[in-house]
Amino acid sequence: MTETKKLTAKNAASKRIGPLIALLHEAYPDAECALHHKNAFELLVATILSAQCTDERVNKVTPALFARFPTPAAMAEADLAELEELVRSTGFYRNKAKNIQGAARRIVEAYDGEVPQAMDDLLTLPGVARKTANVVRGVCFALADGVVVDTHVKRLSQRLGLTKQTTPEKIERDLMKLTPKEEWINLSHLLIFHGRQICDARKPKCGACTLVELCPSAQV
Repeated sequence: MTETKKLTAKNAASKRIGPLIALLHEAYPDAECALHHKNAFELLVATILSAQCTDERVNKVTPALFARFPTPAAMAEADLAELEELVRSTGFYRNKAKNIQGAARRIVEAYDGEVPQAMDDLLTLPGVARKTANVVRGVCFALADGVVVDTHVKRLSQRLGLTKQTTPEKIERDLMKLTPKEEWINLSHLLIFHGRQICDARKPKCGACTLVELCPSAQV
């Protein structure tokens, strides 16, 4: 793509982002994090478990997990084999069990049993990368460092012509440049809701989509 075409595409996306967000807010006024949680620790664990797994599956696993190990201190002292069994159905269960226990231990040892709010501190926890840290900071502490990019956000931001990038890090940077900071937290929830209900990976329901007039990929 030539530099002129890149600038044209960027300008077009800049003009559409406001109306897109407004329509998404109208369509999904109750959009929020789909992972069930009561506090920052539960959301942290649930987000780690959600890697390569559906939120629905995670929400089936976490009630028993948190009933057995409700605090970082309890999970830090858990029997690893029992942890693995409790999270087995989320996939990659050995690594996930190791990470959630490692995160719990660090929270106890370094942060007095409280999930830290700072991005740099969150990133020291086992199993926590920028996406997970953004989820916890945004949902639990209302702190916006960026936009959470999961599979839905990646797919929709590309289809909607908001980015040409393919990696989550670069997609996030593009979305941050386009989107007002006060919408960074909301944007991911809105796109995820829309991705689940309308913009399916295989068969997007373009005929029922409120964004169709603003979507360069629409096929109606």
